[in-house]
Amino acid sequence: MNTTNDYLTFTVPLTIEAHRIAQQFYERHSNLQKAKQVYLNTLAVYAVNFYLRCLGIETDLEASDSWHLAMQTLANTADLWIESLGKLECRPVLPEAQVCYVPPEVGSDRIGYMAIQLNQSLTEATLLGFLPAVTMEEFPLDRLISLDSLLEHLSQLTPVQPLRNPESEYKKTSHSQLLTPHSSVKEPINLNQWLQNIFDVGWQTVEAILELPPTELAFNFRAAHPQMTNTPTTIKRGKLLTLGRRYEDRQIALFVGLTPTTSSELDISVEVYPTGGQPYLPRALQLKVLDEQGDALMQAEARNTKTIKLEFSGEPGERFGVSVALGDVSITEAFLI
Repeated sequence: MNTTNDYLTFTVPLTIEAHRIAQQFYERHSNLQKAKQVYLNTLAVYAVNFYLRCLGIETDLEASDSWHLAMQTLANTADLWIESLGKLECRPVLPEAQVCYVPPEVGSDRIGYMAIQLNQSLTEATLLGFLPAVTMEEFPLDRLISLDSLLEHLSQLTPVQPLRNPESEYKKTSHSQLLTPHSSVKEPINLNQWLQNIFDVGWQTVEAILELPPTELAFNFRAAHPQMTNTPTTIKRGKLLTLGRRYEDRQIALFVGLTPTTSSELDISVEVYPTGGQPYLPRALQLKVLDEQGDALMQAEARNTKTIKLEFSGEPGERFGVSVALGDVSITEAFLI
């Protein structure tokens, strides 16, 4: 324990065992950037798990997304499952960092966010504090609440059933049917065909979706949103989604991008943008990436948000879905890699 001006932190030694686990996860990822990300996330989760165990709080590493290869690949997650309460996000920060980064896919569905500072040699991890919730992708470390308030925060949470998703019944009757191979609904979009320059009806170029002439796109849109246009190695297509009469038939643009890697994996991006001259997405609009069973692997919600972007990797033969929802309106697209 470290106490400075009544502010409590806690330093955990990163043992050989901690590095052994991190190294095992590291070696299972062919993408070097992803492997390094997973290594640091693993050390941060290990440190928080050690601390909570010292306090007598029950945790379950195996029930945490951060401890599973598929979720490590799909999302930048560093969660720790606390029994009967839910997921506590454990974000690593490097030495001398002044802010903590929270990826969009973990910006909700968490009971709290902890910042864990790793020293230069990765021999120690210092738990700097926590926040009950976050509203932005980066927050200053000086906004953290002292660790001595963590127990009080956890005691005020409503117990939940382990790993139960409150939307599961809805997904069983909608998303999961869409993603099931033998479903009677339309076939999933085959992304392998996109690599062969074959595109499904309704999936158009960025220029066509945004109705911009090539010159305007080149000088204006590309400058404002360089990640949106195709590169020599990235294929991107978009589709207009209508939110229905309740929202005055307002449309948003859904974009899916593919980037082949040196391995058999594809790096995939999913983005939503406002259209019709609107500067922001509708407030509370949700973007989710779903697995074959219709469970959310990643999700983000618009506040005063211009765009939402989720990124993950997948291998040939894998299926996933993309859900865009606002209120009681939900639109889901299914994909096959």
